[in-house]
Amino acid sequence: MPRASTLLMTCASVLLTAATIGNAFIQKKQFYPSVVYITKSSPSMAVMYIQALVVAYMVFQVVRKLFFGQLRASETEHLSERTWHAVMETCLAFTVFRDDFSPRFVMQFVLLLFIKSFHWLSEDRVDFMERSPVITVLFHCRMMGE
Repeated sequence: MPRASTLLMTCASVLLTAATIGNAFIQKKQFYPSVVYITKSSPSMAVMYIQALVVAYMVFQVVRKLFFGQLRASETEHLSERTWHAVMETCLAFTVFRDDFSPRFVMQFVLLLFIKSFHWLSEDRVDFMERSPVITVLFHCRMMGE
């Protein structure tokens, strides 16, 4: 069950995106001028970036649920701890690449963070597997899928 804050942020993001797209179409009346308006407007692009992050988070949750099922408390703790350090290291690296900062660069960073997260979760699961006496077939299938 998703937390209320996550659900609230998702709903707010969807409503803001719908309002932004609706406003662009009301003002410009056609598809291409509306898209140009959205891409040239900084507030509109900020809303689109927020929506993209929400979609990326939802995709991460679906893939995590598919390959790992329910996470144990230790896995959740390790994931949040490692993610915090990875984000901080990457923000420091952003200072080196500040001239190349673009939406594509941010998408690559998000992809890198997803791959790292799944690697960390796989590492924790394999560690759990080594210590557990009973391993199900579903567990093996999920680990082989990763």
